[in-house]
Amino acid sequence: MKETSNISNYLYSDITELIIKAYYKVYNKLGYGFLEKVYEKAMLIELRKLGLSSSNQTPIEVYYDDEKIGNYFADIIVNDKVIIELKAAENIIEEHECQLVNYLKATDIEVGILLNFGKEPQFKRRVLAKEYKNNHTKS
Repeated sequence: MKETSNISNYLYSDITELIIKAYYKVYNKLGYGFLEKVYEKAMLIELRKLGLSSSNQTPIEVYYDDEKIGNYFADIIVNDKVIIELKAAENIIEEHECQLVNYLKATDIEVGILLNFGKEPQFKRRVLAKEYKNNHTKS
């Protein structure tokens, strides 16, 4: 199930198009069956080759009523504008998408991409505009 809509008119489409290009390059070279960490490292290499600034396992603190209640670690953040959540599952499921949306809610980042390295390549792109967020973090 490949996302087929034209992504050229979306927020940060220039970045997301490069991310998807890197994703397919990694998928075509490695295929499926590896752990997420393998794909994460390969994605970092390809993103760097494309001139994108990326960091992996970036800690983000989650707050509730101004009290820190936990941390999560974003798989990859690109150019401080896009969160990438990586999966190596049979298919993208609703829980994966919810996880990505929660990551967007918890940060100032508005664009996220879920990349699944399953039997078939799959990705989903999500946008959560700042005006619709209740920020629960101090990043």
